[in-house]
Amino acid sequence: MDHDVYDGDVHDGDAYGVAGASRVFNGMAATGLNGVAWQKSRHSNSQGSCVEFARLPGGEVAVRNSRFPEGPALVYTRAEIEAMLLGIKDGEFDHLVAG
Repeated sequence: MDHDVYDGDVHDGDAYGVAGASRVFNGMAATGLNGVAWQKSRHSNSQGSCVEFARLPGGEVAVRNSRFPEGPALVYTRAEIEAMLLGIKDGEFDHLVAG
């Protein structure tokens, strides 16, 4: 499965609408990120309570809450996401879900 998907569709009024100029910003409505492929973990529960990620055309990564898909998207650089994923793999955040 290719997770670096962007179908190239540009819609009037979306985040990439003016000659490809990016109007992506932290906290924007996730619905404004048309044409991106949102992905969630295969470990997500069946009620849809999960975090979803989407790679943006400029290389940034957007994050949204699947329970509120029209809510805000947090936008991070690839370096920020990489640091977070490395910390998760190293167990740095295990205390957040410990019983």
